Order: sequence, then C-alpha cells, then structure tokens
Amino acid sequence: MNAPLSPLAATSASGADLLLWVAVPYICLAVFAVGHVWRYRQDQFGWTSRTTQLLEHRWLRWGSPLFHLGAFMVIAGHVVGLAVPDAWTEAVGITEHAYHTTAVWAGSVAGVAMVAGLGMLCARRLLTRRIRLGTDRSDKLLFPLLSATVLLGITATFAHNVFGAGYDYRSTVSVWFRGLFLLQPRPEAIAGAPLLFQLHALSAFLLFAAWPFTRLVHVWSAPIGYLARPYLVYRRRATTTAAPTAAHQARSASASRRAA
Repeated sequence: MNAPLSPLAATSASGADLLLWVAVPYICLAVFAVGHVWRYRQDQFGWTSRTTQLLEHRWLRWGSPLFHLGAFMVIAGHVVGLAVPDAWTEAVGITEHAYHTTAVWAGSVAGVAMVAGLGMLCARRLLTRRIRLGTDRSDKLLFPLLSATVLLGITATFAHNVFGAGYDYRSTVSVWFRGLFLLQPRPEAIAGAPLLFQLHALSAFLLFAAWPFTRLVHVWSAPIGYLARPYLVYRRRATTTAAPTAAHQARSASASRRAA
C-alpha cells in the first residue's frame, strides 16, 4: 500500500500542480455527482441515448458494437490498472511483467476497436445530413471530448509502451488516482508523468464533468432487470364452435329420414 502524502511532499507541490491534480479533479467529480441528481430530477424523459438508427443503420451496425465492446474492455482495464495496487496483483501470483504484457496488448486491441467504432459513429454523424442536423449542443461537446480522451489514451499506450521504452503508470498515475478517492491527494505522483498521460487524465476528468449533461447518462439505465424478469406466458385463445346453420340442420334431417 502507498503511504499517505507527507507534509514535506504537500509543501513541495506547486500551485499549478495543486490546481491541476487536486482542485480540477475534485470539481469535476462534484459536478459529476450533483449533475446526475439534477438531470434525473429535471429531465427524466431525456435520460436516453437518443438513437438515430431509423435515420442511418449501416454505419451504426458496425460502429456501435465495436465502440461499446472496446469501451467495456478499456474500462475494465482502467479499473484494474488504476484502482488495484500492484502489490495486490503480485499477491495473487500475477507478476509485473505478465500484467504489463497483458495490459499493453489487450489494451491496444480494445483501444483500436474503440477508436474504429467511435470513428464510424462520428463519421455517420458528420456525413449523414439528417443526423447532423439533429445534433444538439451536448453532442457537439461530447463527441470531441470523448474522441480526445480516447485518442490521448491510445496514443500514450502506443508511444510509451508499444513502441517506446515502457512506462509504469501504476507507480505514478495510479497512486495519484487512488489518493483522490482516499482523500489523500498526491499531486506529486502525477506531476512527473509523461505529458500524454497527464493530458489523458485531465480530459477524462473533464469528460466526467460533462457526463451528466450528455447522452452518456444512458449507461446507468442498462436493462439489468431484464435478466431476472419472469417468463412471459402466452396462451392460445380458445376457439368457440360455430353454431350450425339452418341449411346444415336441414341437410342433416333429410339424411336422417333417408337412412330411416
């Protein structure tokens, strides 16, 4: 476990570091929390992804699954890489080399899928006139911010850990990230990180701040209850036997007399 920030380290952090790596993250997290409460109370009918499938479906058919699958993998990788200390993974038998190799290559595949899917979604929004005209202000903020966050993340991975000498963000960025939620901020832990990682972290927190006011709120409305929903039982409606007509009764009586 990482030791809490010492008084000496706190005083050594510059004003800019305190602003960027302590004040801005906490402000963004506060906006994230309060904004969701406000959005739910004021705009429940707008709590949706506002699908445009009826306007265009060919690009959406490929772009949406690629983006969402890549996003799920990227989020899972970030949860492990940022929230789980390296001592914990080593304690369960995962060496640092094994973790680093898996994280780099699995993260690269997930990042490429996410970038490809996001590129298709952005292209259809720009190239399809009906969708472009329906793009509101929140989308004009969300798509560039989301694209910047994704591109900065994958660029940092490729620049430093695929084609570069390698960078252990778990000893710097992860320490800073966990310190924020433990209320023991350590701005000095990320102050010396490469610029791409710093920009990726800042854009991610800005994305958190914008989250409640965009279509991203629909991720909290995943139909989890559908998995436990009881089966729907369909029963065939009973058909009633039609009453015999007068002609049919006459034919039956005639047949009975002939038989007699």
